[in-house]
Amino acid sequence: MKRLLQFIITVLLVAVLGVVVHLRVPAGSVPASVGNADPAVSAPADTSPSAAVPEDEPDPTPAPEPVSYTISVIGDQTLATNQYKDGTPYSYAARMNGDYAYPFSNTVQYFESDDFTISNLECTLADNKLYSAQQFYFRAPSDYANILIEGGVDFVTTANNHMLDFGQTGLDFTWKALEDHGIPYGKEDEAQIITTDSGLKLGIYCAYNDFQPDKNKAAAAIRQLRDEGAEYIICAYHWGQELYYHPNASQTDIGHAAIDAGADLVYGTHTHCLQPIEEYKGGIILYSMGNWSFGGHTAPTDRDTAIVQVSVKRDVDGSISNDGYTIIPCCVSSRPVNEGYTGDNYNDYCPTPYTEGSDAYNRVLSKLDGSYQADKEGRDYSDVYASYS
Repeated sequence: MKRLLQFIITVLLVAVLGVVVHLRVPAGSVPASVGNADPAVSAPADTSPSAAVPEDEPDPTPAPEPVSYTISVIGDQTLATNQYKDGTPYSYAARMNGDYAYPFSNTVQYFESDDFTISNLECTLADNKLYSAQQFYFRAPSDYANILIEGGVDFVTTANNHMLDFGQTGLDFTWKALEDHGIPYGKEDEAQIITTDSGLKLGIYCAYNDFQPDKNKAAAAIRQLRDEGAEYIICAYHWGQELYYHPNASQTDIGHAAIDAGADLVYGTHTHCLQPIEEYKGGIILYSMGNWSFGGHTAPTDRDTAIVQVSVKRDVDGSISNDGYTIIPCCVSSRPVNEGYTGDNYNDYCPTPYTEGSDAYNRVLSKLDGSYQADKEGRDYSDVYASYS
């Protein structure tokens, strides 16, 4: 009997253990789906923390876009009247009256928002009274360099026919004044690199050479600037004939040669009037930008001037090219002729934009597109000499 009870207990224990072992079989060893079984039951979802929330995908990298730069170009600046008008109520100093911001007060907004502004400085900056053998000479105090700073001018060329009005001594004083005020400048037959605050690496070459810039010297300078890493090259030339409204054959030849050699922009001065803009083989030639804040004459024969703002594009591949230009037609003075301001009382040396669509505005455009036809051309100094006699 006892043995029978032991046998029955043993059989029951074996049966119970079998059930427990069956219940403890790992879920992973069971197929996810057998027959018509529900997969959701046979393969429960992963509830681990790492799988609870999918990670955010990173934002896509924005596609690169071209970058645009603006180079502003203006004409001759003579920040003084000549010796015959010095000390009179019509002089540059009297009009400015100690306010360095005055000469650019009606146009500074165009130069504050650009990337680079270039001009021609056609006077001596010196505090000493120097001797000059010239019929007309122009000397301003050294602190008049502040006019350029207040006006937003970033670079001036001194390669022109008035740079030696007071000999090398006067020129040295001018360079020192510009250096003391932190204003970059160009000398005769000099090539240099200027990098704008916005990162455009400019190469600038300046030449006068008695109104005949040397093509071979320019080509060598352009090659040098490219080798030094210049991205955009400007040739600043002082050339042409006074008060002729179209470039002569020499200007055209020299201007084309500069672009052929690799320049992007040719900037011309001297003629005291505007001459046409030419687009040539991807380059831009401004044959003459006329006068700007010009103390050289209290009543200039031609009062028209302009700001030309050249758009320069850096493409997504890094290449640099011209991308058009904008013209802002201006008058050299803020005083309209038809309001009684004549003779010595006319020029207040404060360039002012013309009203868009006005006759004067359209006249400026015609001078820059080459369609303007003057009644007469060439400078006649008889009125100037008469007024100073």
